Amino acid sequence: MSLSAVLLAAGSSPSPTPSESPTVTVPTLQDAQESATNAASWVEENWSTWLAIGLRVLLILVIAGILRVVVRRAITKLIDRMNRTVQAVDGTALGGLLVNAERRRQRSQAIGSVLRSVASFLILGTAGLMVLGTFEINLAPLLASAGVAGVAIGFGARNLVTDFLSGVFMILEDQYGVGDQIDAGVATGEVIEVGLRVTKLRGDNGEIWYVRNGEVKRIGNLSQGWATAGVDVTVKATEDLDKVKATLDEVADKMGKEEPWNELLWSPIEVLGLDSVLLDSMVVRVSAKTMPGKSLTVERELRWRIKRAFDAADIRIVGGATAPAEEDADADPTAAVAAPSVYANTASPQAQAATPITPAGPAAPVK
Repeated sequence: MSLSAVLLAAGSSPSPTPSESPTVTVPTLQDAQESATNAASWVEENWSTWLAIGLRVLLILVIAGILRVVVRRAITKLIDRMNRTVQAVDGTALGGLLVNAERRRQRSQAIGSVLRSVASFLILGTAGLMVLGTFEINLAPLLASAGVAGVAIGFGARNLVTDFLSGVFMILEDQYGVGDQIDAGVATGEVIEVGLRVTKLRGDNGEIWYVRNGEVKRIGNLSQGWATAGVDVTVKATEDLDKVKATLDEVADKMGKEEPWNELLWSPIEVLGLDSVLLDSMVVRVSAKTMPGKSLTVERELRWRIKRAFDAADIRIVGGATAPAEEDADADPTAAVAAPSVYANTASPQAQAATPITPAGPAAPVK
């Protein structure tokens, strides 16, 4: 085929025409009327279901709210009854062995707060699950996921859970409170804040210790009940015991009648007797029951008074368990010095007689 025939065939083919633009359909009034009719019929068919679900959710919320109010009010009345019981006991002989009413009130308020929070969490959490079940939501995957997440969080935060549970039982058992002087093993000081996870202590030097409740293995409370003030007085073994006891009894009787020591002392100061007897010293024990946390104050004042009374009575207090031997003031200081020896003088006949004889040299030749 020739080139001219090809060009002629190409020129005779019809040229492409441009594509036609798509037409936009506009909804008519009849279509809108049909859509509204369908929506109204759907609402009419399902409104009873919606109303039932709404009433069920409302009923669950109302019951949960009423139950929460009733439980919280019951807990509050229980706490108030505990406070009234403590106030009735306070001021009696039994109340003297317990902590005061304010301390009991703080403890009961803390317990009430924890119980109210736990009750609210349980009631509202159960109501929330019931609401989700009303909407026909499958709770099995949710509960399974929550269980797995709880196990994972429990392993990861087991120390946190331990601290929380330990704090709850410390508050419930009233092991210590704000203002108590305690020995927690890891730290010692005055309690300035009690939390469910951490307890704050202020040490003797003013430092603040943050002690995790789960780390406390033992607690020594120095502010509950009463404390004991004990003073050991070490005197010479040659002192008159009757004179020492009479002096101590006089100090104890005078201190017990003066303020503010008559309020800090919960029992008379007693001379218990000889605690130990050594060759050159003896220890006399003095003891008394004091207000909690005031034993060191009473001991310092008692030592001060005993020292002044012994000085006035010419009774010497030695510094330790073994008294140092005294030197006789009338003894001759030269008595322990050895007498002078004649051998000390090299020119004396005794020293010359004791001198080794030196060998004589060779004789000179005779000329």
